[in-house]
Amino acid sequence: MRIKLLSPYWLPVWFFAGAILAGGLMLHLDASHPGGSLSLLDALFTATSAMCVTGLAVVDTGSYFSRFGQNVILLLIQMGGLGIMTFTTLFLHLLGKHVSLNDRLAVGQSLLRDPSFSLGKFLTRIVVATFILEGGGALALWLMDPVGFHPYSAIFHSISAFCNAGFSLYSDSLTQWSDHWGINTIFMVLITAGGLGFYVLNECASIAKKAVLDPHALRKKAYLLSWHSEVVLKTSILLVVVGTVVIFVAEGLANNAPETLSERFLTSLFQSVTCRTAGFNTVDIGSMTNVSLVFMLVLMLVGGSPGSCAGGIKTTTFSALCSFVVSQFKGREQVRLGRYALSQQAMNKIISLVVMAGLLVGVGTMVLTSLESVNANYLMGREKFMVNMFEVISAFGTVGLSTGLTPNLNGAEKTMIILLMFVGRLGPIWLLSALSSWHEEPRYKLPTADLPLG
Repeated sequence: MRIKLLSPYWLPVWFFAGAILAGGLMLHLDASHPGGSLSLLDALFTATSAMCVTGLAVVDTGSYFSRFGQNVILLLIQMGGLGIMTFTTLFLHLLGKHVSLNDRLAVGQSLLRDPSFSLGKFLTRIVVATFILEGGGALALWLMDPVGFHPYSAIFHSISAFCNAGFSLYSDSLTQWSDHWGINTIFMVLITAGGLGFYVLNECASIAKKAVLDPHALRKKAYLLSWHSEVVLKTSILLVVVGTVVIFVAEGLANNAPETLSERFLTSLFQSVTCRTAGFNTVDIGSMTNVSLVFMLVLMLVGGSPGSCAGGIKTTTFSALCSFVVSQFKGREQVRLGRYALSQQAMNKIISLVVMAGLLVGVGTMVLTSLESVNANYLMGREKFMVNMFEVISAFGTVGLSTGLTPNLNGAEKTMIILLMFVGRLGPIWLLSALSSWHEEPRYKLPTADLPLG
């Protein structure tokens, strides 16, 4: 049992839990919030939200926490964005210690889906590239608005954006810059880069380098991008475009959008991008139409891409699920996605992930609604069903967007949201694999038979 609890699948669980506990205890100190008290549960909630790069907050980050408390939150965001396992493995590598094959395989499956890469060099590139992107983003924000984004604020928001955390030092998030194309563009670039995944960023950078050094060499290859990167980029672009159109039309028809088409398009585009687990907002989410909120639920549930700072079921899972449905309608035996077909083992994982995500969201929404209806009329609970589901999916997808419910949650509701953020960040498949590692495969097989369906 001791060996299984310390297996590569379970180490990230303990590291995340340990970091959250340590961060919660530091945020509970008076030095983190000298102007008021913060319960241990609220401190753990904030630490979980930061470590899981979610962004849901029970108190205003900018005004309630001291600079020490904000630094603790920023550290947890950075650790959660890169991943505790990445930091730990890199630390062991730099110390010259031996990293076992199981650890190499676990890290490879999490970051690159390729266990044959050079662990030390790749992890070093991840850290260096992350700091360069975050530093560049902070510098750009400071140059755009030196008053609103002074050096510390620029660094805080740049790290929060790239790590898809959504924590802001301003109580209204980014609404005061809703019509500022420069600020919006910087945030969208950082959010997108953090949500694409390190593998995709690394491959795009390599292709860009080859194009500069030898433009003719790229024409000799049939495919410039790998299958994984191609699926990620196409799916990400499609979701952002469709999300922008839906929000633009829905808010426009309800006369709930800015008067100018330029600002209306910008706010729609930003909300579509930030739904991909970023958590920032330039409009009041609670005042948006139900059509926009429903589509935003889908975007939040899908989330970002594998190996990225984002949560959700991931873009590759969504693409594979859509391809599976199309293959069933066309009567194809294979599930074709781009230039390859998915294996049966991959489809089994995809179906398991989607079913588990659906169960977690469904149960979470029902529990949250039931807890809110304890001391209130059940009709009021029914009216808040959409708000509760939005909060649950935002927590599970580590998004951080809220219609305003988070500060009003009671102790039991906050505990449930903490668990959803924790599971959502690690991923249901990871936890399912960790649990299945305790069980051995049976040495026998039962006879198969067909069961009437439909």
